[in-house]
Amino acid sequence: MTEEKKDSKRKQQIISKLLKATIKAVIFYGIYFVLSMFLTPISEIVPSFQQTVEIFVIVYISLMIIGELTRGTVFQHFFNTAKVFFVMLYLIFSLKRGIINIPFQNISLMIDLRLFMAIAMLLSLLGLAKCMLQAINYLNEKAEEAHFSSL
Repeated sequence: MTEEKKDSKRKQQIISKLLKATIKAVIFYGIYFVLSMFLTPISEIVPSFQQTVEIFVIVYISLMIIGELTRGTVFQHFFNTAKVFFVMLYLIFSLKRGIINIPFQNISLMIDLRLFMAIAMLLSLLGLAKCMLQAINYLNEKAEEAHFSSL
């Protein structure tokens, strides 16, 4: 009887994780869908902008779903850290180190986004520090549980 209760509790946890992951993914995609309507004029000027944003959204949502499904395990912290690294690297590569040249009709526009990139990198580093501290806290809690259960 107790094994049946454990199985039903596991199933409820899995269903709960799937539901949370689905809700988060739908909300994030909904936000992207609304913002994409405002970003349409930019994609006319910058040809590959829409594709770049779509790839970012797909990978970010995938990492978010996997992180949510692994909640309560050490893998959750690995995927959260991977998500932060992905955002950092994606910003670096998509913004071409902060200076973008856009040909527009007969002129070439040069946009300097280095300040924006520096702020975004600092915020990403703050997110990375948060992920690392959460992983350390998780491992510390597991070690305490193992220590107290052995007493």
